[in-house]
Amino acid sequence: MVEIFSKQDGPRREDAQVRRLIEQNRGVITKLADHFSGGLYSESKKPKIGPQAEGLIIHIGGTAPVHAPEPKIRVTANGRVIAVDVGTGRQLHHFGDLRSQDGVTMFALATKANGFIAPLDDTMAEALSDMNDVPVGASYGTADLAADIGLRLGIPPET
Repeated sequence: MVEIFSKQDGPRREDAQVRRLIEQNRGVITKLADHFSGGLYSESKKPKIGPQAEGLIIHIGGTAPVHAPEPKIRVTANGRVIAVDVGTGRQLHHFGDLRSQDGVTMFALATKANGFIAPLDDTMAEALSDMNDVPVGASYGTADLAADIGLRLGIPPET
């Protein structure tokens, strides 16, 4: 014996019977659910009211105190040489990157010639122009690089 099942429109006859049975016994099902859940089932079905403000919210004009940025020179773990604001940790300037080529690490100044999309402004680039392609290694480390950049721009290095 072979049974052929074909797709029909609408719910299956068995599904319609089960839905009808559930709807006819909704009161009994709700009572049982409340009994088992200690009343939490009906409580969860009630509409929830969002938090309401209590009392008055008074705002007196003015702005938040302005934070004066305190820049420091930082050489990051991934080789970026930047100025950061100590208070917020935000990057203020990107001076360049440490790039390795043929086993030698060099400082590449953030200029269009070095392939940077957002190059330094002209005054900073001019002040740091002789720092481009400076080798960084054991004798002249990243702390020395940060100190030299800081001296030229008047920004202390991060310690």
